Amino acid sequence: QLQLVESGGDLVQPGGSLRLSCAAPGFDLDYYTIGWFRQDPEKGRQGVSCLSSKDDTPYYTDFVKGRFTISRDNAKNTVYLQMNSLKPEDTGLYYCAAAGITTAQAMCRTPLSVSISGGYWGQGTQVTVSS
Repeated sequence: QLQLVESGGDLVQPGGSLRLSCAAPGFDLDYYTIGWFRQDPEKGRQGVSCLSSKDDTPYYTDFVKGRFTISRDNAKNTVYLQMNSLKPEDTGLYYCAAAGITTAQAMCRTPLSVSISGGYWGQGTQVTVSS
């Protein structure tokens, strides 16, 4: 069974940067649409950025556009989320996911689609943005 292992979360000051990693040892993530989600205490799990398996088309929620970049390294079976210009509102537990979903937008806009499609979730990594 595919296992996703996140890392890279930390405490950082506003304006700082972090790079989150999501590794899938022994599995080829190239066949999956992948995504990063943030757990919101009130709204639940929210899509941050997703990357399509079909053509690597990225999707970003409006709040992170221009600040975050999603990428994958197929040779390392790893997905990254580069987070720049971090804001206190970015604070949260970040999860990565992999699923056989057609588009990045569909995955990010409907987090439930990951579980419904038989996809996979990591255990989460904490990002705290605070001075």
